[in-house]
Amino acid sequence: MPAIKPSLAALAACGLAGCVVARAGPMPGTPEFAAARVSRAYDCGVGVDRGRIIAGFPKEDRARFIAANASYAVKSYKAPRRCETGERAELQRELRAGPRR
Repeated sequence: MPAIKPSLAALAACGLAGCVVARAGPMPGTPEFAAARVSRAYDCGVGVDRGRIIAGFPKEDRARFIAANASYAVKSYKAPRRCETGERAELQRELRAGPRR
């Protein structure tokens, strides 16, 4: 049984490492995060005013948003289309609030 303990310890460490590692995707507050949320909103059928969102960013971040949004638009063809009511409402709130820093 002593050989099992190191294996369990290794598995536990791997599991904990998974909890500590940040989720994949852009950090909140970045143009890339906003682009990801806009893309998901399109997937959910939520109306999006991209012009207003772009205008909410400083000039130096607008190009980053546009590039990221184009990248996500290509990926969204394979994205799940189903959205729950709660997710749709959350997206609408986020998009009304605009980009945050």
